[in-house]
Amino acid sequence: MTIYFIADTHFSDENIIRYENRPFQNAAEMNQELIAKWNSAVKDNDIIYLLGDFGANNNESFILSQLKGKKYLVKGNHDQHSNQYYRDVGFIEVYDKPIILNDFWILSHEPMYVNNNMPYANIFGHIHNSPMFKTYSSQHYCVSVERTNYTPISMDEIIKKVQSQNENE
Repeated sequence: MTIYFIADTHFSDENIIRYENRPFQNAAEMNQELIAKWNSAVKDNDIIYLLGDFGANNNESFILSQLKGKKYLVKGNHDQHSNQYYRDVGFIEVYDKPIILNDFWILSHEPMYVNNNMPYANIFGHIHNSPMFKTYSSQHYCVSVERTNYTPISMDEIIKKVQSQNENE
């Protein structure tokens, strides 16, 4: 079992293609590519945290049924349904606020303040491809799809990149 992360999928959202300059002609093509890349990385027994802005325009059950893994949602600003709704369509659990994984990783939709004196690191989304943020540092990692080639990224890969950043500082 591997743990994966992804954020800002915005399934079925035509506008996000234009807003974020995504390389897709339409939402159907984007959905197909996101589903294919998700399933190329994630296996049925893996755990995946979607860190907000799932999307799907009331087509959540259909999209989720095509995605491998045990899915958890940390809600983002575009996830407007109730937590029970998201559970009913296929998420194992849904969180309104950030959660802490393995006593170290703060999982959130929006980036959170962390500094070198804090015993935490933050995995987040929300910022898409904003040049104001680096993809990762010694204490954070952005998993917006634009930064992960539209593919979930494993906890092991995040740890490796964060550790290599620590060694270079």
